[in-house]
Amino acid sequence: MKRIAAAWTLAALAGTAGIAIAAAPQATTFLDPGYLDLADVILPAPIPQEPRGVADREVFKLTRALKGTPRWDMAVADVPGDTASMMRDFGCATRIAMTPVNAPKTAALLEQASRDARGETNRLKAFYKKKRPFLIDSGETCEPQTDELAQSYDYPSGHATRGWTWGLVLAEVLHERAGPILARARAYGESRIVCGVHNMSAVEAGRMVASSTLAVVRTERAYADMVTAARAELATLPKRDDAASVQACSAEELLVTQPIFR
Repeated sequence: MKRIAAAWTLAALAGTAGIAIAAAPQATTFLDPGYLDLADVILPAPIPQEPRGVADREVFKLTRALKGTPRWDMAVADVPGDTASMMRDFGCATRIAMTPVNAPKTAALLEQASRDARGETNRLKAFYKKKRPFLIDSGETCEPQTDELAQSYDYPSGHATRGWTWGLVLAEVLHERAGPILARARAYGESRIVCGVHNMSAVEAGRMVASSTLAVVRTERAYADMVTAARAELATLPKRDDAASVQACSAEELLVTQPIFR
């Protein structure tokens, strides 16, 4: 089967034999490596001269005007992409003050699903080797244009893949908040366009990777069990309904509903 067992250590295997061997736990995924191949599902990365490539370049140029606006600030806040910051990013959409500490089962579910999607994204990135937009047209970005960033690839966007994966999973766990959650997940991917570090086509491809991967992940019993556990966990957490949170979330919701270019 495609299911991978929970992380294990050599020490555990050696236990009864009294052999003192230690090894780092392996990261757990829902699918075996190579089980899913999205090469024929995701559109090829566009070249700058074709219609999708031309559209990418126009969007990059138009969105440079967002620097200094609240939407640029949101894009900057969306940059880190770690578990704690993303739980905070989705706090308004879920109306729950989630953290890795108070919601460890939810965090484990989101990270495990994200690892499956990230594997597919990384394979496609390595295949297409598409340059990031600021390497094709000059323009400011909300992240420093370091050599490390420049040497990584554009297509598909890893942030967009991760954000859409989180959105789909959280919408399933908290289905009564599915609309706001998915809207925030869309905006999370669009933050990469606002930042100028990914093209529009890369963000769209990232969402397709996430949707396609999760369609298979959802067939796993382990996934269903973790969704049930996460739903029960989040039901015990306090809601973000104080005056300060309501005001901040209203401002965020307004940004999420606005198009990033016209």
